[in-house]
Amino acid sequence: MRVALAGGGTAGHIEPALSLADALRRIDPHTQVMCLGTERGLETRLVPMRGYELGLIPAVPLPRRLTPKLLQVPGKLAGAIGAAGDRLDELQADVLVGFGGYVATPGYLAARRRGIPIVIHEANPLPGLANRLGARITPHVYTGHPHTEIRNGRFIGIPLREQISTLDRLAMGDKARAHFGLRSDLPTLLIFGGSQGAQAVNEAAFQAQPALTAAGVQVLHVVGPKNADEAEDRTRDGVPYVVVPYVDRMDIAYAAADMAMCRSGAMTCAELTAVGLPGCFVPLPIGNGEQRLNAEPIVEAGGGLLVDNADLTARWITEQLIPVLTDTDRVVAMSEAASRMGRREADMELAREVMAIARGDRPGGEPPVAEDDDDDDGAYVDDGKDAR
Repeated sequence: MRVALAGGGTAGHIEPALSLADALRRIDPHTQVMCLGTERGLETRLVPMRGYELGLIPAVPLPRRLTPKLLQVPGKLAGAIGAAGDRLDELQADVLVGFGGYVATPGYLAARRRGIPIVIHEANPLPGLANRLGARITPHVYTGHPHTEIRNGRFIGIPLREQISTLDRLAMGDKARAHFGLRSDLPTLLIFGGSQGAQAVNEAAFQAQPALTAAGVQVLHVVGPKNADEAEDRTRDGVPYVVVPYVDRMDIAYAAADMAMCRSGAMTCAELTAVGLPGCFVPLPIGNGEQRLNAEPIVEAGGGLLVDNADLTARWITEQLIPVLTDTDRVVAMSEAASRMGRREADMELAREVMAIARGDRPGGEPPVAEDDDDDDGAYVDDGKDAR
């Protein structure tokens, strides 16, 4: 089977695509995969690093919403559609799976012209423009959030890396803590703010260190590579506070922790619930508020806490977070609640659907194109739709 994946730009589009590719290869090692991307996205690094072919097409930035600015892009879009079609022809693709972003629209339109089945996965609660457009031309639409409103959408979860989806966090806990130089007998808070870190989260955590230390809460703090060049040990009074620029193996970091304090991107929420790790979510305070929407169902189910970026202070951590972290029974209950929200099998479930659609085992046909006056989110915008 030959599968084309379209989901370039941000890690939030690329990582689910690569996780699906891995799942397809687990089912059938002979599956051929090509990822469509551009020279300007993270895919130029992430796709080859995972061992998959990258088929380049021109980047066509689209406006955030349906506005007259769309009239400025037809020429560039036509070129991108042609390039995407060339890549599909080279692969002799049996199916195209799109995850949104600025390579998805040309991919969808090129596949439609060739009669290639189209599958869409939308990870976010507020669908982007590319996927809303794509959902008008295919019945095969899957979502990563239970409340996503998109034509033909079916909730399936977000495909995750196998090292995350198969993680036994409790069994690996002591070894994971030893890996980072943490103690096995203290409650552990994992702090991270996305691949580049989050200044507000970092500052509040550092200011709260005296209170965390006094309460016997040890910390693994991933500050982001732009905020530190190397690891730093801030241990005080025998209570570890380990600062690292970046973590390549987030599964080990999750296994070391009892709770995470972090942003609430779609991938982060999916990963935490999959491994049953409670989160103290600090939604990114820009964009259209989708990070809050990602976190709210988890918090409502008892699997986490939610605090606005502006309200995250050392005092809030002292008065609200530390009492939770030091209450073992509550942490266990939150972990169980988070786990119930997780979708560990989303990668394999979506892979099986893609294969069935490519074989013609799922009903096909193109739904009618309908008018939609609602504003849409853009396909070329990074509104915190990061892997973290």
